[in-house]
Amino acid sequence: MKQNHLLVGIVAASVMTGSMAAPKNERLTTLSDQREVAVTIYNENLALVKDSRRVKLDRNFNQLAWREVSSVMRPETALLRNLSNPDGMSLIEQNFDFDLLTPQKLLEKYIGSDVTVISVNPATGIEKRETANVLATNGGVVLKFADRIETGVPGRLAFSSVPDNLRDKPTLVISLSSAAAGEQDLELSYLTGGLSWKADYVAELNAKEDHLDINGWVTLNNRSGGSYNNAKLQLVAGDVNRVREELALGRSLPMMAKAAVAEANMSQESLFEYHLYTLDRPTTIADNQMKQVALLSASSVPVKKELLFQGQNYYYSGQFGELGQKLKAGVFVEFTNKDNGLGMPLPKGVVRVYKKDSKGNAQFIGEDRIDHTPKNETIRLKLGDAFDVTADRKQTDFKKLAGSSRYNYVFESAYEITIKNAKSEAVTVKVSEPMPGDWQMQSESHPHTKASADTAVWKINVPAEGKTVLTYRVQVRH
Repeated sequence: MKQNHLLVGIVAASVMTGSMAAPKNERLTTLSDQREVAVTIYNENLALVKDSRRVKLDRNFNQLAWREVSSVMRPETALLRNLSNPDGMSLIEQNFDFDLLTPQKLLEKYIGSDVTVISVNPATGIEKRETANVLATNGGVVLKFADRIETGVPGRLAFSSVPDNLRDKPTLVISLSSAAAGEQDLELSYLTGGLSWKADYVAELNAKEDHLDINGWVTLNNRSGGSYNNAKLQLVAGDVNRVREELALGRSLPMMAKAAVAEANMSQESLFEYHLYTLDRPTTIADNQMKQVALLSASSVPVKKELLFQGQNYYYSGQFGELGQKLKAGVFVEFTNKDNGLGMPLPKGVVRVYKKDSKGNAQFIGEDRIDHTPKNETIRLKLGDAFDVTADRKQTDFKKLAGSSRYNYVFESAYEITIKNAKSEAVTVKVSEPMPGDWQMQSESHPHTKASADTAVWKINVPAEGKTVLTYRVQVRH
């Protein structure tokens, strides 16, 4: 640990004055040359970067070091274009130097080479310098002096230079030929990992639970090792097919409820079979930063609340008796993506819902994830399970009417569902029963509707602090 600390000191001294010196005949370009940068971020930890810089080139051969690119760029996707003279440049070779300068990396590059060991006599304060050859760096440093071999050497190590392929910042080194000398506008585009985005939505139900206000936010996460200053930002929503190795995703932070209404400043358009969202102003995406940008704001959106008991189709093919007591009703809300500030295609993300209590404090009441949602489509959220609305479900009769194989059975069964409401107001509960095979209702206490070929639905009114019993008999043919 002591040795690493001393190594940091010597390396820092070599780079504290600014950028590392370029290798001989290499021409540097840095962010100070940048004229414009555009970043398009996709859903799955992928981004397209377009970095435009004004660079001075020599006629014919140039070794161009394009510094401060993403440290996790995919170099095989890099494309350099000459905007000033499209036909006046040809590419020869490119190398991506992502082995960054650290004390350990510098030491590893010197295996087999000489370094200077600087030590100080604690009694006299006299500095002593010796030359040593680096033999190994695994688990510690092994140095060969003229008369001995030592490990864990006290003092500092001084290096004559930094190897050309060891950079203090990620660098793409491009060999090219230019037809003309002088300043030219170049654009480097490449795909990179380390940049991701997701949509987060914060909604608040009103007191009557029949309308909600909703704000949408885009959360950007930059773990790419590069910063993008005053970038033109675009986001692509959709499932883009990729052939790739899996890349590690950056850690996400939780979305917090916003007290203020978001000012939406994103426009959207169709792009192939996806949707493209464009921020109407430049923004800086710093390295190791999570940023949130307003996507939409909608108020007084009509909403429907639903209490649901969902059955299972296996109930109808056997004898079971009790099927559950104190079953909790699922709580759902749904609204349509249109009007009142909605109506744009919504990227997939998490919707978090709040409601104010009697003192006016917003309380979290549930969340659900939505997929990419076109305009005019219904959004349905499950917020949790009801505390005061429960049901007891049982099978009261079962008999086999016919059949000797698994494909010609005829069953008849009867059921009783007792729905209890402990609230001080009446509620309407939806009971949805999946019916297998060819089914026919024989009798029922409340009328059902056939929601689909395999589903019977009842809407049951339950009085305040009371109960309602639903009974029905059904015949099923497999």
